[in-house]
Order: sequence, then C-alpha cells, then structure tokens
Amino acid sequence: MPYIMTLVSLFTADSIIKSWIEKNWGASQQCKHGIVIKKYHNKGAMFNFCDKNQDLVAILSLVLSAFVSGIFAAVLQRKGARIQKTGLALVLGGAYSNTYDRLKRKYVVDYFSVMIETKNISNQFLRKLVDKINTMVFNLADFGIMIGAILFVMDECKGGQD
Repeated sequence: MPYIMTLVSLFTADSIIKSWIEKNWGASQQCKHGIVIKKYHNKGAMFNFCDKNQDLVAILSLVLSAFVSGIFAAVLQRKGARIQKTGLALVLGGAYSNTYDRLKRKYVVDYFSVMIETKNISNQFLRKLVDKINTMVFNLADFGIMIGAILFVMDECKGGQD
C-alpha cells in the first residue's frame, strides 16, 4: 500500500502544481540559487522530441505506462523488493501525470529550470553542456521518473536483493 500511495501522491502533487502554474504563472521568475520557475508547454516527448507528432507521443506514453504498470503489478506480488517497488511507483506516478497531460492538454506542463552561471567555465565542452542544461525545463513528474528509474536499475544491477 505505501507504494500505491507514493504513486498517487506524486501524481496528485504534480497535477496540482501544473494546474496552479497554468492558471497563475506568466513570465519566468528566478528564485535563489539559480532556480527558475517558468511555464513551458512541451508538445513532444523528452526535450520536445517528436513535437510535431503529438498523437504518436501520447499513444507511446500510454502504451509504455501500461507496460510498466504490468511490471509494477508483478513486482508488488513479490516479498521484499522495496527499492524496486519504490522505483516503479515513482516512475509510474510521473508517467501517469505526464501521460494525463498529453491526453488532456495535448502537451506536458513543465515549470522548473536551473540557471547555472557559465562565465567561470573555461572548458568549451562543459560550457556547452551547462548552456544546454540552462535551456531544459522539468516538472515534478520528470524527477519522479528519473529517480525511480535510477532506483530500479541500481537495485536490478545488485540482484534485486533489498
């Protein structure tokens, strides 16, 4: 049950933030320590990939969410596997939230970014990397997906014994 609550909590929190951002947020606002809050409509997949084919992205998102849901249902039946269950709950909470956006709004609402100062970076590769990071916009669901995937893969690599 705690894993289902993790999934539902992430979905609910991200959905509430997205709705608030959609209704109340206009221009970007930089907060402390390089954090930027801004409203961005991502019409594609990650990094706006395939943004000209929103229907395909929505269908793929739905299919992949259903596939991972099946894995989650199977893993929930196992004793232990707490890290895998937590990882999958985070992945699905984020996936459901973003899939819901794709189906309802036809885009995903992103709202969180970072601004890293580049003036002290002399290495060209690092400067370009940081410039790219500065253009990325995320939401809470994205963090759930990333953290959940890392937890799941790390646990799988160590043999799933938690």
